[in-house]
Amino acid sequence: MSKHVFKRAGFLAATVGIAGLLSAGVASAHVTANVYGPQPTKGGYGSIFFRVPNEEKDAGTTKVEITLKPEYALSSVRAKPLPGWKAEVVKSKLPAPVTTESGTQITEAVTKVSWTAEPGTKIAAGSTEFQEFQISAGKFPTNVDTIEFPATQTYENGKVVEWNQPTPASGEEPEHPAPVVKLAEKSGDGHGGGHGTDAKASEKSDAEQSHAASSSSDNTARWLGGAGLVVGALGLGVGAGATLRARRATAASGNSKGTE
Repeated sequence: MSKHVFKRAGFLAATVGIAGLLSAGVASAHVTANVYGPQPTKGGYGSIFFRVPNEEKDAGTTKVEITLKPEYALSSVRAKPLPGWKAEVVKSKLPAPVTTESGTQITEAVTKVSWTAEPGTKIAAGSTEFQEFQISAGKFPTNVDTIEFPATQTYENGKVVEWNQPTPASGEEPEHPAPVVKLAEKSGDGHGGGHGTDAKASEKSDAEQSHAASSSSDNTARWLGGAGLVVGALGLGVGAGATLRARRATAASGNSKGTE
C-alpha cells in the first residue's frame, strides 16, 4: 500500500471526527431553559435563561415568546433588558383562582414573556449563533417537580416554530421539546427561595448568574474547539504513523534486494 493511501486515511479520520462533533452540536440545537447556580426551589424565586439557537439557513430569528402556564400562577416575573430587543411581560386574569400553599388566592399572573428584535438586530441565520433571554420569576409552584415553558420562535421569513412538546416518561426527546426546569425541594428552614426567599434576593443574583452563563458559553465553545483539534490531531497522527511505517518497509525492501 502506498504512502499516499495512508495520508488520505489520516486526513479522512480527522475530517470524520470533526464532522461528528459538529453534527452532534447541530442535532441538539433547540430552545432550552437553563439555570446557572443553585436550582430554584418549590415555592421560591429564581432566574432562568432561555437559550435560543438559529436553525434556519437563510433567515434570522426576530422574536422569541415564552408561555407561562396559568396553573403555575407566577405573579412576579421580570425580563432582563437585552440590547437590541424589546421585552414585554403580559399579565392575564387566570381562568380560575390558584390557591397557594399559604392559602393566598391568585387571580392574575404572568402568562407570556416575549422579546422582539429591533431593526438591525436578530439571531443570525445558520447554526453558529445563539442568544440567551433571562427572566427572574416566582413564586414557583409547590405541587410539581418540573415546570415547562413552551416557546415560540419566529424567523424573519415568517416561519414560526413551536417548542412545546412534553418529554414522555421514557425520556426520549421529541422533535420540538418544550424548555423545562427542575425544581428542588424546599430547604430545611422552611423558605422556598433557591436564589433567596423574595424577588429582591432573586434579582440580586442576576449579575452573578449572567457572568456564569457567559462563562458556561465560553467554556462550551472552547471545549468543542479543543475537542475538534484533538480529534484532528489524532487522525493526522494515525496518518503520519502509517506513512513512517510505509517508509521503513520500503527501505527494508530496498536493502533486502541490494544484498541478493
